[in-house]
Amino acid sequence: MVPIIWLAVVVLTIVGMWKVFTKAGQPGWAAIIPIYNWYVLLQIAGKPTWWLILILLVPVANLVCAILALLAVAERFGKGAGFAVGLVFLAPIFFPILGLGSAQYVGAAAAPPVSAPPVQTPPTG
Repeated sequence: MVPIIWLAVVVLTIVGMWKVFTKAGQPGWAAIIPIYNWYVLLQIAGKPTWWLILILLVPVANLVCAILALLAVAERFGKGAGFAVGLVFLAPIFFPILGLGSAQYVGAAAAPPVSAPPVQTPPTG
């Protein structure tokens, strides 16, 4: 009974990630390739690809980078930090919601714009 439940969870996660990847213009099959799926996820998140080394090899940094990457993925789909928490802790539920739901990939436009403070010029007189 337990292997059937585990298999269902794995299939649900793969289907959700496959749809997320295709919505973001990436190949869906990348969801089933271990390591490469993180590379593609980092591309979707707009994070540097060298983070892949941190995620794979550096304890503690891997957790931080993975959480930040999933937060960025949620933002790129117009979702907030609460949804990112769901991606971190309940990926088999939240990836299908993101992939099969109505969320659209908007890329960097979904992230809040970084604005510079206004430049004040001294009065001329």
